[in-house]
Amino acid sequence: MNNNRIVILGGGESGVGAAILAKDKGYDVFLSDFGSIPSRYKEQLDSEQIAYEEGGHTESSILNAAEVIKSPGIPPTSPIMQKITAAGIPVISEIEFAGRFTDAKMVCITGSNGKTTTTLLTYHILQNAGINVGLAGNVGKSLALQVARDPHEVYVIELSSFQLENMYDFKANVAVMLNITPDHMDRYDYKMQNYINAKFRIIRNQTPEDAFIFWQDDPVITAQLKSIDTEAKLYPFSEHFEQNSAAYVDENGELALNTPHTSLTMPRSGLSLHGLHNLYNSMAAGLSACLLDIKKDVIRHALEDFDGVEHRLEYVDTINGVRYINDSKATNVNSCWYALESMPDDRNTILILGGKDKGNDYSEIEPLVRKKVKAIVCMGKDNGKLLDFFSGKTDSIHDTHSIEEAVKTCAEIASEGDTVLLSPCCASFDLFKSYEDRGEQFKATVKRLNN
Repeated sequence: MNNNRIVILGGGESGVGAAILAKDKGYDVFLSDFGSIPSRYKEQLDSEQIAYEEGGHTESSILNAAEVIKSPGIPPTSPIMQKITAAGIPVISEIEFAGRFTDAKMVCITGSNGKTTTTLLTYHILQNAGINVGLAGNVGKSLALQVARDPHEVYVIELSSFQLENMYDFKANVAVMLNITPDHMDRYDYKMQNYINAKFRIIRNQTPEDAFIFWQDDPVITAQLKSIDTEAKLYPFSEHFEQNSAAYVDENGELALNTPHTSLTMPRSGLSLHGLHNLYNSMAAGLSACLLDIKKDVIRHALEDFDGVEHRLEYVDTINGVRYINDSKATNVNSCWYALESMPDDRNTILILGGKDKGNDYSEIEPLVRKKVKAIVCMGKDNGKLLDFFSGKTDSIHDTHSIEEAVKTCAEIASEGDTVLLSPCCASFDLFKSYEDRGEQFKATVKRLNN
């Protein structure tokens, strides 16, 4: 074993960033990707003269590593990971590795739903305040690459459970947990506690000087907090004031944010993001900004003028009196629940569901479907589970197998005043490259209805 050798698995944003940082720090670096590496990343690796391979793993070049940095998308059950584990080689994440080489403040955000919106909103507030801030994790550029080549004083980082799995010494100065609902159960042996444990790694290593912001009405979070110890100061938020609430809406409709650093109020109606889920996202971002001593007026203004997140309840167009909404980022049931919660109660919603099922339990959205949805259009290679569950629970249900067929069906059954909502509940990989690809194709298909 070469004690100076680091092997990176995965040639995407995080892997290439980690490779560049490792090279800059003097390590012997090798990157291996079982699939193909996008051309833009190969160009980076070539220009940095970093050795790499694609289309397979050469075990002799990997199992001599002192440490492996793993892309979050690679499951620990993959053959190469099992061999790395058997060889006793430590495995860490890109975030863990990058954290070794910076003293910047870390604002880290996780949750089953709302992560991206809250991360981008927090980043928006800090940018408006003139903070030297970087955006990393599931959005923005690789944290490792920024630490290596474009360092910042503060980083706002969106963290999935996959990224949190291989973090050990990394510490969040401000940790945000929005909610925990079943997701990625196939990754966690269909055991909810395994998923919960991964999420709660976000508060690992926090000290009394650090902060933990969380939704205090989430039964999973509150139950877990009773069974673990954390030294971090707790900042719970809720729709209405409860014991110890640091953020809530008062009886006058004012959003209140209260921390020892900064306290402020503003009309809930003034928030740029609407819906209950976005109230929680705004509370979490606002509390994070308060804890970083951002001026009150900057926080208020940023909460009022944020543009929102693409593919999350994104208005597309109104055609023949029918509104089309792109919520392709809703890749799990709870995310779809929040989308339906924001729809009107007049049963004028046509809901597009479908994709790669991750062990979903659709009973969570059944009451809202019965209350708000007049038709469901299933869109996937195999819609059997959806058709079986939702048949008889709406006026009609339709079986389609492409974005074009789904949008065409929606347009045919929609009436003036209806809303067509793409909020699939499922991953996109049966028909699309990603949820972004799914959302882009939906928007393009809707726009063609005008032609």
